[in-house]
Amino acid sequence: MTPGPVGPTLVALYVPGDRPERFAKAFAAGADQVIVDLEDAVAPEHKERARQAVAELLEGPLPVRVAVRPNGAGTPWHDADLAMLARATARPALRLPKVEGPSDVDRVLERLGARPGETLELTCLLESALGVEQAYAVASHADVSAVALGEADLRAELGITADAGLDWLRVRSVVAARAAGLPAPAMAVYPRLDDDAGLHASCRHGATLGLRGRAAIHPRQVPVIRDAFTPTPAEVADARLVLDALTGSAGAARLPDGRMVDEAMAAEARSVLLLVGP
Repeated sequence: MTPGPVGPTLVALYVPGDRPERFAKAFAAGADQVIVDLEDAVAPEHKERARQAVAELLEGPLPVRVAVRPNGAGTPWHDADLAMLARATARPALRLPKVEGPSDVDRVLERLGARPGETLELTCLLESALGVEQAYAVASHADVSAVALGEADLRAELGITADAGLDWLRVRSVVAARAAGLPAPAMAVYPRLDDDAGLHASCRHGATLGLRGRAAIHPRQVPVIRDAFTPTPAEVADARLVLDALTGSAGAARLPDGRMVDEAMAAEARSVLLLVGP
């Protein structure tokens, strides 16, 4: 397998795998990807029901970009989840929980089995201290498309009680991803559904750390996240100003406001414009 391309995904939306009546609403919510969850959002007594619902979903064409998060290795449901995914007609993206090293990826890919000419979009969730320590090794795996943090598990394991305590971990995930040539990681979910202002502010803060995009747990969060990570008109105008100034230059240029810009600023400007399209 080779990793599938991961475009500028600003919003991924989780939907519980045992609630198939919610699938259509999730698909219509405007997210860039819908993550059908077999793990944390599904109670133990509903795991079999969720697996069957996801199997039925994967029998036909998928209406939007879909990822599946199976249960993690060491749980009673992990093997059955992977067996279902290996048999599925449609191959969704995979959001692999609790990855702690490249060998975890190898074991999953072996169970899934390669299909001729297949590319697989595989995001690895780093949810433990060991997973964070292995971030670059995981991100460098030839079949990994992206990495992201599982912040709830990290909070519990590390005893972090304030959001600021996560910032070092977030930056470390950004460095590991970019060093491995992967896109910037997306942020973990924001659990407070009735706090749009807090969600927006948290996303804007994440963007200053180099994170791009976020997973949502309710459709109402989708537009808030998209707005927070979409460059403002002023940011877009400035990015175009930088690129125009450097067109045909010898490597550096001076803007009308006195700023000196070079190729490093051009790369940043192109990343801004990528998020708004042509």
